[in-house]
Amino acid sequence: MTTELRVLDPADWDNWYGVLELAFGGVPESDEERKLWQELTEHERSIGAWDGDRCVGTASAFTFRLSVPGGNVLPAAGVTMVSVAGTHRRRGILTSMMRRQLEDVRSWGEPVAVLTASEPEIYGRFGYGVAAYSTHATIDTTRVRLTVPEGTDQVALRHTTPAEALDAMEALYARTVRSRPGMLERRPGWERLALLDPPGEREGASPLQCVLAERDGEVVGYALYAVKPEWSYAGSDGSVSMHQLTGLDPAAEAALWRFLCSVDLTARVRMRSRPVDDAWQHLVSDVRRCEPTLRDGLHVRLVDVGAALAARAYQAPVDLVFEVEDAFCPWNEGRWRLTGDAKGARCAPTDDAADLTLSVRELGAAYLGGVSLVSLAAAGRVRELREGALVEASVAFGSPVAPWLPHGF
Repeated sequence: MTTELRVLDPADWDNWYGVLELAFGGVPESDEERKLWQELTEHERSIGAWDGDRCVGTASAFTFRLSVPGGNVLPAAGVTMVSVAGTHRRRGILTSMMRRQLEDVRSWGEPVAVLTASEPEIYGRFGYGVAAYSTHATIDTTRVRLTVPEGTDQVALRHTTPAEALDAMEALYARTVRSRPGMLERRPGWERLALLDPPGEREGASPLQCVLAERDGEVVGYALYAVKPEWSYAGSDGSVSMHQLTGLDPAAEAALWRFLCSVDLTARVRMRSRPVDDAWQHLVSDVRRCEPTLRDGLHVRLVDVGAALAARAYQAPVDLVFEVEDAFCPWNEGRWRLTGDAKGARCAPTDDAADLTLSVRELGAAYLGGVSLVSLAAAGRVRELREGALVEASVAFGSPVAPWLPHGF
């Protein structure tokens, strides 16, 4: 039978979401998780692939606003819940859903689509480039010492429950969004994601705990974490799993790190995802004993090249013509002149000679300022047509802070 793409009917959500769960291994989620994702799903922005009365493919897009270099935010589609039933692979269903979705995103007036990938190799062929990375690490707190900045001792810490701290945590998150590219302004309801803590996924650790950092009665930071008690013949060997940590200034952040690294009966702090330029790397006495590893984070796709490039600022003056290849979204194909600086930019189609040629995937990778066009050129993915244009573009596209996505979706 012919597969048909349809906008998701709310009455079909359980069936549709069941296809997604099966594609990701078939382990049922907790009632709490499932209920939250059902409430967050935007049905009018979701599609299903149907083979007769059977759903065999899923895709959705959340409504976000994305922080970009210069402190601006712009509308972005958060691509999510993408799956194809194992019985219907290699029939072009994923490609048809991706094409339909990008056409929809364009019609919604959102110049950028973003996603996190279960398998990073999948989405490059649809024009997504890895624009933000994250660092994962395990600090050996028996061997590593912290050197904290002046003022850390003036920060008071207070233990509370995550539920009681929710409003304060969300307010702090909102204050930090524009400070780093790659962060997402969220619609109401997303703050509940931080409270998800299914007992079946704790792997022997405690329920989520929360510590607030305060100065002069004002909340200036927080840490969400869990403690996993473990013992060996020699004694305690527990670990702290850090889920989230935010501080409004160096002293507040350092106070929280110092607390996590000194929790009683523990020997290590495991961090799931931090910016690649995060300050903890400069607080520790021995970064080797923290075993940092790099992982892809946010994948970016420019849906409207002109609008996307004009929406961000540039850290150096730029006046360049890009020859853009984009067979998947042909409206982006051709030459684009970008002119801009730290105050803003313009980008429009042009017939002028190109300075650089690249695909939309490379533009997406470089878009948030964390991936150098020079490094992409070294891999053969960007070609310089005018001498000096590559360095000019790479410097202009850079960001003083690394892009980072603090949570998945």
